Amino acid sequence: MKTNPVLQSPSLNLSGDSNAVTTYKRDAHNYITQMFAEQMPAIETGFFNAHMSKNIIVQPHWHTNVNELVYVISGEVVTSVFDPFTQKLMSYRLRPGQVSMFPKGWFHWIVSMKDNTHFLTIFDEPTPDIVYGSDFLRFTPKEIMNLAYCVDEQKYAEAALPIQESVILGPPPGCKQAKSSTQGKNSTHRTVNHTQGTAGQGKNIPPQGVFHQSSYGPQGYADDDYEWVKASPYHYYYPHSSSHYQP
Repeated sequence: MKTNPVLQSPSLNLSGDSNAVTTYKRDAHNYITQMFAEQMPAIETGFFNAHMSKNIIVQPHWHTNVNELVYVISGEVVTSVFDPFTQKLMSYRLRPGQVSMFPKGWFHWIVSMKDNTHFLTIFDEPTPDIVYGSDFLRFTPKEIMNLAYCVDEQKYAEAALPIQESVILGPPPGCKQAKSSTQGKNSTHRTVNHTQGTAGQGKNIPPQGVFHQSSYGPQGYADDDYEWVKASPYHYYYPHSSSHYQP
């Protein structure tokens, strides 16, 4: 049996404080801390410690080298992951003590459904590699989006303009939700007020879509702005024929 050489060190430390290192801080109520090998070399796993308010999202991303387990301590979250084999988006609503998994390389995100939500994302390697969806969007040239997907270059450039840095907890600061009286009671537009840079300073990006609330969500969830089709307890799918954001 191979022994980890770290365990043979005379200065071995088998304890640590996951609150000591802040990975990302959006504001006082939304931040992520961590515990990985850099802090405690003896650890053979690692985790992020996430604190989030309602409707804050761990933005879409994927990991090239780890599987991930989400464990809820308080509050509620919805985890969503794209299954590349079935071509389905799988979403799970989790309460304290419940878990869901993201296989290595699968595109996923996490939405907080309540204030004061606290959860762990636990990995099977000491340090995860992360590819952020925000980086994919802001660094892909508009010409490539047009060539690959026939997306209008100017519209794509305008849509991606608010993403000025790697976003871990979204929406980005400055993003505002404005109710539209012409779109119906349950419709919401997202607009972004730019406060940095000269290109978009003082301007609002036109709404990119309408956020629809479903009339057939699980009982008790009708006011949480999420669209669900019930598949099994704690397991919900988005309607396959529609998108979360409708143009």
